[in-house]
Amino acid sequence: MRAVRTVLGDLAPDRLGVCDAHDHLFLRIPALAGQELDDPGAAEGELAAFGALGGAAVAQWTPFGIGRRAADLPALSRATGVRLVAATGLHQAAHYPPELLERLHKDGLADFFVAELTRGMLDGDDPDGPRGTARAGMIKVAGMFHGLDGHALRVLAAAAEAHHATGAPIGVHHEMGTAAVDVLGVLHGEWGVPADSILLGHLNRFPDPGVHRELAASGAFLAFDGPSRAHHATDWRTVECLVALAAAGHTGQLLLGGDTTTAGARASTGGGPGMPYLLRTLRPRLERELGAEAAEAVFVTNPARALSARWRDAS
Repeated sequence: MRAVRTVLGDLAPDRLGVCDAHDHLFLRIPALAGQELDDPGAAEGELAAFGALGGAAVAQWTPFGIGRRAADLPALSRATGVRLVAATGLHQAAHYPPELLERLHKDGLADFFVAELTRGMLDGDDPDGPRGTARAGMIKVAGMFHGLDGHALRVLAAAAEAHHATGAPIGVHHEMGTAAVDVLGVLHGEWGVPADSILLGHLNRFPDPGVHRELAASGAFLAFDGPSRAHHATDWRTVECLVALAAAGHTGQLLLGGDTTTAGARASTGGGPGMPYLLRTLRPRLERELGAEAAEAVFVTNPARALSARWRDAS
């Protein structure tokens, strides 16, 4: 039986509902100093605004070590009624102290991911800190700009090992939307992760129709996630890319997310588009362009498939 692993427990995929397939409630990285997502009250307001428009679930792709506040997620889910899928994993090396990465690799990165997926996530950013009971429901990894460095390759290998041990889906950050073909070649081609367990993120940032079709042909899920970034090729190319992929027969692989990474991009407190934009603006546009059935696939059916797994718990 497949299930979506939420912070409140495993859930039948058909109960997930309307889903923001890639977003952030909490995030703290050096590159965004001063714009941290670190306020539980603001996170609750954003979730409530999303829920008021019919949103039922959010996949929070913030991995370990960059302020994901795992201990706060169950209470937020209960307070708002919005289901939350949390992530283990690691982002790019630049976001971490070198000594922390050395420690995690030395102790066994795949084992670390497996523990967070099956036993419970660490409450904070200290590998020696307390572990909560809320389990991660996916692994988040990251490529580099048009390539993969040594850190990325080690993390991808550990993610693949953790996937084979647990069944967990793997979500991938692609820097400016690039290197998705490289990532797929490593995860799927070299390490044998089934393509339908891989969620390729940020493809809206690199709107190359040929690359999109190549990725889609593998069977992986394609995530378009970033209306919070006005300076990227997001809104004005996203629908165009989705329509082209749907016309090529790939409607069942498309995902949408807000990828809200700064306080100013939140709708509830920052004056930005935030999570509600997906349902207030993008869903009606998809319904007009592709029809209600396709929009239902993108917001409901596809996330339920992409975020579910036949879980194998090592604990």
